[in-house]
Amino acid sequence: MALNASGRTVTEVAVGVLLRKNQTILLAQRPEGKPYAGYWEFPGGKIEAGETLFEALERELIEEINVRILDAKEFLTIEHDYPHAYVRLHICLVNSWEGEVKGLEDQATAWLSVDEISMIEDSNLQPILPATLPILEKLKNIL
Repeated sequence: MALNASGRTVTEVAVGVLLRKNQTILLAQRPEGKPYAGYWEFPGGKIEAGETLFEALERELIEEINVRILDAKEFLTIEHDYPHAYVRLHICLVNSWEGEVKGLEDQATAWLSVDEISMIEDSNLQPILPATLPILEKLKNIL
């Protein structure tokens, strides 16, 4: 179990950025019963013991939004210190998948264009999970 510089346990998290051919990306709302319920984020979750990044990502995307990864690559790693957990987010671009996106935890989903990413603070997709904002900033530079 890894610790950060201040001695907090680091939770490793697999995060999927689904990217459609029309350059839109998927955000999902955190379901009730989880910390930050109602906040918008990219789908994903904790990497369990013995799992690789891509095994965890696939498991989480199947459980949360009903899609199986066909093609994904790691894009970015960031860390964020939340009151309830210190997380290291392994962000993966998912360029190809099987299945119809559906919130299996009764969470809302939304596809955003590059223009909508740039105006996220003014959108109806509020609030945004704090660690999601730097990911959106990086995506604006590649889309």
